[in-house]
Parts: sequence; C-alpha cells; structure tokens
Amino acid sequence: MAQYESEHTQFMREWLAQHPEEIEVQKAGRALWWDKAPQTPDEQQRLKEAKAPQKAYVYS
Repeated sequence: MAQYESEHTQFMREWLAQHPEEIEVQKAGRALWWDKAPQTPDEQQRLKEAKAPQKAYVYS
C-alpha cells in the first residue's frame, strides 16, 4: 500500500532538489529562532535581574 504524500510535500521535495542552497537558508532561519546557544552564568543573572514582576492576575 502506497503512503499518501500531499501535493505541497511533493512540490517542496522537488523545489529543494532544484535549489539545494535553500536548505542552508532554512538552517540559518532555524538557528536564528530556535537553536539558542548556552548562556553564561553572567548572562543568566543579567536576564533574571531585568525581568519585570508579573501581576497576580495577568488578564486584568
């Protein structure tokens, strides 16, 4: 039994095969938004001190 593959998935596979440089662009975008580097203790302390206190009921 064949597995279903959407038209969009087929298009993306073909497009990426024709434009392999776009894979690096995807990786760079992922690194920008998701792959965060480990923080130093000084950086963690600075972020902790900069945090504003939250109200007891945030929806008011």
